[in-house]
Amino acid sequence: MKIVFIGGGAMGEAMVRCLLTKKVASPQDIVVSDISPVRRELLSREYGVSTLDDNRKAVTSADLIILAVKPQNLPEVMEKIKGLAPEQLVLSIVAGATLSSLCQGLNHSSVIRAMPNMPAQIGEGMTIWTATTETERKQKELAQTVLRALGKEIYVTEEKYLDMATALSGSGPAYVFLFIEALVDAGVHIGLPRNVAQELVIQTILGSAFTVEKTGKHPADLRNMVTSPGGTTTEALLQLEKGRFRSLLLKAVAAAYKKAKRL
Repeated sequence: MKIVFIGGGAMGEAMVRCLLTKKVASPQDIVVSDISPVRRELLSREYGVSTLDDNRKAVTSADLIILAVKPQNLPEVMEKIKGLAPEQLVLSIVAGATLSSLCQGLNHSSVIRAMPNMPAQIGEGMTIWTATTETERKQKELAQTVLRALGKEIYVTEEKYLDMATALSGSGPAYVFLFIEALVDAGVHIGLPRNVAQELVIQTILGSAFTVEKTGKHPADLRNMVTSPGGTTTEALLQLEKGRFRSLLLKAVAAAYKKAKRL
């Protein structure tokens, strides 16, 4: 299996690293094409993969072509590599690039569109993806194997869900990081050393997330298990409700979704 990356930036490098770490591919299976000589040298040195500065040459005989370029560079890239062989699969992680625009720009029908989020850079991401109807089952299985190296993945049959996921899981890490930052600051405010507050917060969030995943219980049921009548948690939750925490979060995600659709 020959995997070619068009674009060796942060996410492209992260995918290369995850594929090698999870042993989905070996260095000789991977080629990265990038215009930057600095990036090419780094990727070759760090991961032992082949690098090129010619996109058209790079995709020759590739089984899977991963588009990992900036949106503004996509039209030029597609023009250079258009006219691929029918059996070649294209997987795009370019933000905002729809299946129809990719198929039209590439003059190609075996195309997958994926939306990984930032934690994919350490193999703990969440990726939602979809494919054209012309994409064969074996090609979907290949894409699934690659995306699972980045963390968890969900396949959807309707492309509209990718914009929704952009607002939820794509932007979601920023919401969580802000929540972590605010909780740590709150801990410092009441007198905890910052390093202690940060460790308490991070493990609390990790443990809580794993509890939801492993128990399968509704988050509201788990919240009630922590909330004693007239206790400290009840008092804290009351303040969050007064500040319309739940409503504000809903509005934030809805605003991100509207923005994703406009893009």
